[in-house]
Amino acid sequence: MKGIRIGSEIFVIALLLSCTQVPVTGRQQLNLVPESQVLSMSFSQYSDFIKDHKLSDNPQQTQMVKTVGSRIADAVGKYFAQHNMSDQLKDYKWEFNLVQDSEINAWCMPGGKVVVYTGIMPVVQNENGLAVVLGHEISHAVADHGNERMSQQLLTQLGGTALSVALQKQPQKTQQIFLASYGVGSTVGILLPYSRVQESEADHLGLIFMAMAGYDPHNAVDFWQRMMNSQKGSAPPEFLSDHPADATRLKKIQDEIPEAMQYYEK
Repeated sequence: MKGIRIGSEIFVIALLLSCTQVPVTGRQQLNLVPESQVLSMSFSQYSDFIKDHKLSDNPQQTQMVKTVGSRIADAVGKYFAQHNMSDQLKDYKWEFNLVQDSEINAWCMPGGKVVVYTGIMPVVQNENGLAVVLGHEISHAVADHGNERMSQQLLTQLGGTALSVALQKQPQKTQQIFLASYGVGSTVGILLPYSRVQESEADHLGLIFMAMAGYDPHNAVDFWQRMMNSQKGSAPPEFLSDHPADATRLKKIQDEIPEAMQYYEK
């Protein structure tokens, strides 16, 4: 019993030492997976995804994704530099691709690997709408939401198994957890109440990043209204599968716009 108690105490200490803070909000989060392993898996999975999917043949839309993405990435770099957190982005290798897929979706893996689906382009309509999407998705990555999600899933599904062990013993299951944690494919298994906190944080951070990139945060309200209209009469698109309720999201965004406007650079 004593050995079990000591083991439990060590485990609790390890959990406490694995806690970090989310930028802006300051919320404590649990990140059990070493950043080096997260980035290694991210770059590998992203490379496989791009090989297996057709890139858009629309040059205007492709360029818009790259242009807006670069501006948001520059804003993130500036924000982190201002807050002495640049070291958290030192291994980022930003890349933005538009893939041919009718799904209304977009995501950003750790290390700055971003994919936008052509299915969401009619909803974004222009650079302002796209800035809302990319600001939101990039915020998930730089706030380590994926690591937090994966850590939670390693605890609940694999009993806190270390990633290296999980990859060796249950590679397929571990890959599924990784992809779900970063929004690639199905998000079944994600703890929805926990995830909604992350979604609200991504909205908050995204408003600030788009403002710093020169996009008016007020456009976020119009975009999310269009997104909500796009799902009427059908099942919610993957992009909205674990997001906050419509009215709640719009109210919070409207409340946070004045703060974001302090960062707005035309």
